[in-house]
Amino acid sequence: MNAMKALVIEDDHDIAEGVARLLRGDGYAVAHIDRGDDGLIEAQAGGYSVIILDVLLPGLNGFALCRALRAGGSTTPVVMLTAKDGPLDEADGLDEGADDYVRKPFHADVLLARVRAAARRGGDRTSSILEVGTLSLDESQHVCSRAGQAISLTPKEFSLLRFLMHRSPDVVTKTELLDEVFDPHMDASTNVVQVYCGYLRKKIDEPFGTETLRTVRGVGYQVIS
Repeated sequence: MNAMKALVIEDDHDIAEGVARLLRGDGYAVAHIDRGDDGLIEAQAGGYSVIILDVLLPGLNGFALCRALRAGGSTTPVVMLTAKDGPLDEADGLDEGADDYVRKPFHADVLLARVRAAARRGGDRTSSILEVGTLSLDESQHVCSRAGQAISLTPKEFSLLRFLMHRSPDVVTKTELLDEVFDPHMDASTNVVQVYCGYLRKKIDEPFGTETLRTVRGVGYQVIS
């Protein structure tokens, strides 16, 4: 790929034009699709550094598009745009595999910063296998297992576990997890990190009688063998 490429999937042409102009000014080559079904086909073709994805689209909504993209093994960073408001809408987007979530109307500098951060995280992804004790995470295949037994994770659970395993055995603070895995603009009082760590424990630890994911009270979380 000779240049950074961005795919904008947005049915509001005024918004799409503004986003495209913003990205081109930052050095991206930009493609625009205004339907979700067509956008999925284009996204699956690959070659993009980042995807900017609206939620309410004709043909296929953004949640379903992101879910299908991740199910097909794509790791291209996705920044979702929406006029919808509320923590449940945001949680839905993140759980379908989006890397970030920006509400309309948005400030141009904020969107650009989010896109840069998502693309940077995507560029840092490696095709390696992480191992902590008997727990294994294949980043390229998006597969988790313990002692050879497959463990099914949602995209957001996978992202959380991957970040913790990369930092193992260090303790990672809640703030770091909010910034890197969820949304740096979330209220610091949110319990989303605690909730998702609970989900992970029920999948990677409890069925195996282990305690890999630990809470260090007053500090954060760590994955340790």
